[in-house]
Order: sequence, then structure tokens, then C-alpha cells
Amino acid sequence: MYLVSLFFPIMTIPDSGSMMDSESLCLPCTPEEESRIVKELTEKAESSSKQGNLYYVISTKWFTKWQKYVGEETGEYELKDVSADKQASTLTTTGERPGPIDSTDIVTNEGGHDGGDLQLRRTLNELSDYVLVPQVVWEKLHGWYKGGPALPRQMISVGVQPTLSVEVYPLALKLIDSRDKSETFIHISKKASLRKLYEQVSALKRVDPEKLHIWDYFNDCKHAVLANSDKTLEESNLQMDQSIFLEFQADGFISSRFGMDSTGNQLALVPMEPQRSTLTIAGGPSLSNGYGADYSSGLYQGSTFGSVSIDMEDARDSVRTAPQRDRGLAGLQNLGNTCFMNSALQCLVHTPSLVDYFLQDYTDEINKQNPLGTHGELAIAFGELLRKLWSSGRTAVAPRAFKGKLARFAPQFSGYNQHDSQELLAFLLDGLHEDLNRVKQKPYIETKDSDGRPDEEVANEFWSYHKARNDSIVVDVCQGQYKSTLVCPVCSKISITFDPFMYLSLPLPSTTTRSMTITVFYGDGSSLPMPFTVNVSKHGYYKDLFQALGTACCLESYETLIIAEVYDYKIYRYLDSGESLHSIKDDECIVAYRLSKKQAESPLLEISHRYLENVKQGERKRFLTPLVTYLEDAKTGAGIESAVARVLGPLKRKVFLSSNKSDGIKVNGSVLEESTSDCQMDTVDGDRLGDKDSEEMELSFHLCTTDDRGMSCKPISKASVIKPSKVVKVILDWTEKDHDLYDASYLKDLPSVHKPGLTVKKTKQESISLFSCLDAFLKEEPLGPDDMWYCPGCKEHRQATKKLDLWRLPDIIVFHLKRFSYSRFLKNKLDTFVNFPIHNLDLSKYVKSKDPSGGSSVYELYAISNHYGGLGGGHYSAYAKLVEEDRWYHFDDSHVTPVSEGDIRTSAAYLLFYQRVKTSKLNSPMGESSGVHEEF
Repeated sequence: MYLVSLFFPIMTIPDSGSMMDSESLCLPCTPEEESRIVKELTEKAESSSKQGNLYYVISTKWFTKWQKYVGEETGEYELKDVSADKQASTLTTTGERPGPIDSTDIVTNEGGHDGGDLQLRRTLNELSDYVLVPQVVWEKLHGWYKGGPALPRQMISVGVQPTLSVEVYPLALKLIDSRDKSETFIHISKKASLRKLYEQVSALKRVDPEKLHIWDYFNDCKHAVLANSDKTLEESNLQMDQSIFLEFQADGFISSRFGMDSTGNQLALVPMEPQRSTLTIAGGPSLSNGYGADYSSGLYQGSTFGSVSIDMEDARDSVRTAPQRDRGLAGLQNLGNTCFMNSALQCLVHTPSLVDYFLQDYTDEINKQNPLGTHGELAIAFGELLRKLWSSGRTAVAPRAFKGKLARFAPQFSGYNQHDSQELLAFLLDGLHEDLNRVKQKPYIETKDSDGRPDEEVANEFWSYHKARNDSIVVDVCQGQYKSTLVCPVCSKISITFDPFMYLSLPLPSTTTRSMTITVFYGDGSSLPMPFTVNVSKHGYYKDLFQALGTACCLESYETLIIAEVYDYKIYRYLDSGESLHSIKDDECIVAYRLSKKQAESPLLEISHRYLENVKQGERKRFLTPLVTYLEDAKTGAGIESAVARVLGPLKRKVFLSSNKSDGIKVNGSVLEESTSDCQMDTVDGDRLGDKDSEEMELSFHLCTTDDRGMSCKPISKASVIKPSKVVKVILDWTEKDHDLYDASYLKDLPSVHKPGLTVKKTKQESISLFSCLDAFLKEEPLGPDDMWYCPGCKEHRQATKKLDLWRLPDIIVFHLKRFSYSRFLKNKLDTFVNFPIHNLDLSKYVKSKDPSGGSSVYELYAISNHYGGLGGGHYSAYAKLVEEDRWYHFDDSHVTPVSEGDIRTSAAYLLFYQRVKTSKLNSPMGESSGVHEEF
């Protein structure tokens, strides 16, 4: 699967000078004025947004430079490329004035398109690659900076409930000239009319529109003449990068070197349509043993909905008769990054209960009045597609009509980038349910809390409430019920509800937690630093790290931790408890300083280290991890010296005299060089350095105060007056003598948060079971800070603990393996192999309901939606089982091939479709063959 993009023809716009007064062009504005003007123009433009407004595409690379110049926040997209110069400052700094607007990095003229027109480069993402600015903002920026190119884009209305959106990638159509077979790309909005297309083609070919005929030439096959009308290109089911065929009329004849159209009729100008009758599309004859001629004649009868369109390809598909052995083996053509859709559809159209339903007459169940549905259009489009796939043999079907409906009712899938098959499945199941909901008037029902009642009573009550408003084939087959228990951490209020589900999104255990190694320093100098490794939620916050680290290091109730990120031997920043852990990378160094809460409230002393190099006299290099301690006397230099001596106390070397002087002096088990033997004078009567004259030892270091950026250095003496501050920053100069007296190894080469090498090795070998994913989904855990629960007891929002249990299982259960994680700081896909059973998946231990009428808890796998590759550039396919044949097939867009059952378990499995095993089969010898839990 690949990502498709195209360009919008560069529109002729008035010269910037005519749009702005000469004063604004000649006199440069200050950065503050530029920021204010752009902000005001943007707010004004967005307040009056309407269809047809123009926005301009600008490269993020240039726009970020402008934002830095005017002192604005640069946005989330900058996080993917964190500045290498972290030591500069944590504050936003004003950058240099950028040069001319330069968007050449996001455009290309490749692809064989006509002329030298520029296109937007493929695989672009908003914010990370480009930004959109209103036309008035572009005019101002262009007036100030010139440059370009100008890349205008139109705002259009998408969806049944109109939503305004900028059409960054308009439709690209390959125009084939019948006279010389030349190819030219036409770029036009999908909301444009066919009349506009005729005008654009006639202007390009310099021919009267009345003498043109344009054919829908999808897959290089004539389907229908595109009438010169007000019908939009989107309504005509034209797809990205598809072909259209141009014929010319001269003296009443059509000039075409192709001679015959796809139907074999020479010079035909009108599409061949199937014979229609008064039957509805959903009213085809009942079938039980295969598909005969009666079925094909009734497959595409006249629709009760005028918006349901059938093209010639649909007509040809409808009259095919599939041999018995080829039923259900039709592929789906890729219409341009639609493999995500094809994969999910193949799983659904091979769901036995849905196949039986949509091959029967479901007309009476179409709910055209439901405001939450699509007036039945989505259900009809899906039913048409399912019938085609089960009647066309092995011939691949182009789901253009269905994709047109999908784009209309779900604009999020209307683009040509990669989408998620699970998101499509969720929308489709919900849409089919609402279109087929047997409840025409939904009653208002106010749910009650459990209030200590038996779970069976509450569960049945909730299910009856749900069924009173929701009753469809989707509810019958795909919906189950789980028990949700919330407990307030303050008043212990317990709330129990029973909610329906159509699929279960299971976390992969390896993706839920993250191992982090943090070095803890004692701010009062009471002990040596110690590294601790803790496991925290990958989607957690620094307060979660604080709690885990506090438990690991046995933090007392009267103590606290100050956590900081160290970069290049300097504290880059202190971490806020509400910030996401995603901002910490594995190769970074995070340290914690342990202090009593009272000490942490005192002025803090931040100590950086420098070392006197031998290479150049007087040259000092920053090294060692900074230390943080508290100040008892923050008014004078004596207080700082005392604090420094206290925090460095644990690092003093213990020196033992050897019985043989020639052996030298042993320091912490190692022998010092002869040049350090003068230390004996201070250690004869004690085993710790400095016991004889601690004052002299404290003064052996050179100390100086510094600013926030560490640029200035003012020497400190005992009598120095210190300016009051919450944090006093000093630099400690080390010499060779100090190295001999103190063991600085504890302050250097600290472990990073996690070693990348170990992660890679573990991932390759990692294998987890579907049951461990279920356990992770059902385990008790606290709600996130953004998902607080309003406790009826406290009358406050609380971070309650939540526990899920399965209560009622559906006939069809879909497991969504959460391989993708999206956040502000990280986008990731995990290819961990999940070992799932194919036969006899027993969920009985997870079901809390004791009602024997609930049916079997054992399931058989019948379909899989697979995702291969990474984010943005992956590919979807499907495995589906033909139950009647008991054989598996691989559906890869148009290609359908048999596959052995032993090959369908892969690390690409994304959606797993299971069907309940009937009790009669469980009691048969065949049902008992592999046991309840399969060994795999």
C-alpha cells in the first residue's frame, strides 16, 4: 500500500502589492507587530469560514523559522526533531528573521504530469510537513517576505452533516485523448461539477464542450459517459488517479482510434444499463443452495433511494453467475490506498450470519427515519457489495459505489492516505446497526445505579434498556455486554454499570508498561547515589514515575523527590508531575534528589562541576552529574561551602595505610600513585579524609555562583553575600588533587533510562498470548487524569479505579490488538507476535455471568485483518475461512489465494474474528478433539 497525493493547479492570484497598502510593504514590521497582525487576520478569517475560501500551503520548515522569529510557540510538530542544543535554554528564544518563503521541500513535478506544474509531495502530513494559512495571511506573509511557490487550496464541505475542510489533495484524473492516446493529468476538486470538468477539458484541448464526450474509464475500461451536468465528480464515483477517456464529435460522428467500447458496440455513446424491475435492491429472491439466474436478474433492481448509483462495471458484475466452488472467492480492487477498507470488508462479508442476512430480503428492516443512521444508504451499499462478492466468482470487484457512500457519510475516510481498518470496522458496524435498527422511535430511559442489588438483576435491566433502543442484526450477532466497576479512592463509593460492546480493544502487555532506570541522590549527603529500575505506564505521567520510584527507594512519608533531566552534565529541566512520560527518551539520563519535605521547601543549591584540563592552562570542562541539596544559611558563602561539603561527604575516599610503604596507599581498594602519598599526613589518625581538618578540606574546592545559563562565574568566599533565591546555582571546580580525595565515579557515566540494544533483542524474541492481552484489558487500573470520574458520593471528579469483566458474550466476537499508539510525543507500531488459538478459544473463565442460557463460551477463528509494515506506509490484507469448505484463503486486494491453516498465525494479525461454537458441536467427538485450551 502506498500513499497518494497530488497538486492543485497554481492559481493566478493578484499581485501581492495590489492587496496591501504600500506602507505595509515598504516599512518592515517588528516581530511583535507581525505576530499580532497574523493572529488577528487568522482569527478573522476563521470566524467567517465558508465553502470556497482559499487557504495556502506553506512548508513547516519555513513557517517554524518565522514563528521563532516572532517569538511564538512552534507547535507539536517540532517535537519529532528535538533541538540538539538542549543546553542553550528552556525558554523560547527569538530567532533570526527568515528569508523568502520557501516551500520547495514539499512540492515536486515528478510523476509524468503535463507541463511544469508543481504537485505536493506524496506522504505529507499537516503540521509536521506543512501548515495551512488563510488567504489574507498568505498575502501579508508574501508581501513581507516574497518567495513561494503559491499553493492555494479550496475549503470544501464534506459529509452528510456538513463539515468544512481544506482540500489539500484535490482529485487527479488521467485524461486519455482518443485521437493520439496521449495522457494528460487534470487536477480538479472532487466537489466540482461534471460541467466544470468539461469546461476545463475544453479549455485544455481548445474544443467546444458540446463536441466532447468524456467517459468514466476506470481500470482502462469504459463504464459510462459522464454527462455534462451539475452532478459532482464525487457523486460520479471518480477515484484518485483513475483514467477518463475523451472522444470528439465531428459532423455527427465520434472520432476514436479505439474503435469499439468495452461492450463491443462500435461508437456507442450511452452506457449499457441492466434491465430494471420494480423490486428493491434489498428484495432479491431467497437463496439457499447456490446462485442461479434468478438471483442475478434480481441483484441490481431499481433502488428505493435515488442516490444509489450503479455503474456499468456493477452491471457486468451483477449478471455473472458464480460456480458453486467459487462462491466467496472474489477479491476487491484497490482504488488507491483502500487496502485498509478491503481488509475489513473481506472479514465482514465472510461472517456467516451477515452473509445469510444480506443475501435475504432485508427491505423491511431498513430504517430510513433514524437520525443517527444514513437513511439506509450505507446498509444498501454494503448489501450490494456483499451480493456482488458472493456472485462474481473469482472476478475482482471494484467497490467504487461503496467507497463513495463511505466518503459521504464518514469524511475521515475520504482522503487517499493510510487509514485504520479497525476504525473503519467500528464505523461500519455502528452505521449498519443504525440503518437496520428495528426500533423506529427510541424511548427515553434513565438508568439506575446498582445500589447493592444482585449483578444478574442489574445486568438484565441494563440489557433490556439497551434492547429497547437498539435492536438490529448487528446487536443480535455482534454485541455483548461487560461489567464496569468504579471505586472512588476517597469515599470508597462503588458504582457498577453494564455496558454493551461490539469489539474488544486489547492492549499488548509489552506496550502498556515501560522500564525506566533512575539514579537517586541523597540531597542531605547521608548516602551514596543508587540506581533504581521501575516499571511505569507508557501513557503515564511524571507523577506515576514519582510514585513508582518512591516505592522502589522506600521513600518515607516525610520525604519527597525532585526529579530532573540531565543533559551534557547539566540539569536541563526539573520535571513537572503533570507532564507526559512520552517526552523522556530511552537514551536520556533522569536523576532524582531525595530530600525531606522541609528541606525541599528551603532554598536549594544546584551544584555543577568543572574540571581543570592539562591541555590548556586555565581551560575547564563541564563534567559529572549535577547535585542538588538544601541551604540552611543562604545568605553567605559559608553556608554554601557547608552545604557542598555535606553533599560530597559520601564521596570521600577511605584511605588505609599499607604495612609496606613501597606498596603505596590503598584508596577504596586501589593503590594511589606515589605523587598522592602526601595524603598520609591528613589520614594517620582516621580512616576518612578531612577528619583532622575539615575546614581545610572544604576550602580545597573553588566555588563560584553562576546564572541560569551557566555563562557567568563569580568566585565565592566565606564572607560572600548571596542574593536570596529559591534556587542558588554554583559551579564547583575540580583539580587532580580533588580527584584523589573524592571518588567522582558515582557522578559520571550514570545509566540512561533504558538501553536501546536490550530493547531490540527483547522485541525480536517477544511472544505473548491472546489470554495475556485479555488479562491486561480486564485488570483493575486507575483512570487517567483526563478521564476523571464524577463521584456521586464526594460530588467531585476523582481518579477512580476501574475494573472490567465480561458478562454477556456475542455470537461473533472481534478482538482488536492495539498495535498502534498515538500521542503528542510518540507514534509507534508494535510487531509483537500474539499467539492466538484458531480452535476452541475458551472464554468461560472471563465470563462472570452464571446464566446458563448465555450460550457457549467457546469460539472458532474465521477471519483475520492483517497489517504489515509501519505507520503511514503499511499494507492491509485479510485471511478468511470459507466455513462450508473448511478452507482458508488470503485476500490481498484483488488477489485471492489458498493458504494453509498453519500459516495464518503471524505477527501482522490486527483484528481477530471469532464465531461461537454451537453447544451441539461441543458435545460431538469432533468438538472435543483439541481440548478447551489449545497448546500453541
